[in-house]
Amino acid sequence: MAIKEGWRGRFFEDFTVGDVYQHPLGRTVTTTDNLWFSLLTQNTAPIHFDHHYAAQTAFGRPLVDSTFTLALVTGQSVTDISQNVFANLGWDDVRLPQPVFEGDTIYSQSEVLAARESATRPDVGIVTVRTTGYNQDGVVVITFQRTIMIYKRGHAPEIPRLGPVGGQ
Repeated sequence: MAIKEGWRGRFFEDFTVGDVYQHPLGRTVTTTDNLWFSLLTQNTAPIHFDHHYAAQTAFGRPLVDSTFTLALVTGQSVTDISQNVFANLGWDDVRLPQPVFEGDTIYSQSEVLAARESATRPDVGIVTVRTTGYNQDGVVVITFQRTIMIYKRGHAPEIPRLGPVGGQ
């Protein structure tokens, strides 16, 4: 039996300006997600957790906390963009053109805008991407740019490996 290494993510050398990665996993946002995230972050805006209050707004229902949307779409991009991250350097130009509601399913993709060598760290490069999140109807709900330091191939920390399957 051959043991095949799983996906380790991209390294700096794998990024090409103009490439677009359609991230593989969508995620349906639940009421529990919205309530817990609002509570965990001490967001006291009742539009996120008080259904009676939210029903009286122009939206007629609770809005999903926008920082949850940012965190979710960032997380969706990790497998393609930052699995081998050294550090996040920043999020810029965050835009929320349409609201996210409980029950929406969010998908995302990222385009590589820039990739360059680090001037101070020879083991990493700096990559900037534009990530777009959209709902089940294809409506864009968030866009942002993220700049990250990514390990070069052969410089990321080692991931522990188990012995052969079946203890052989």
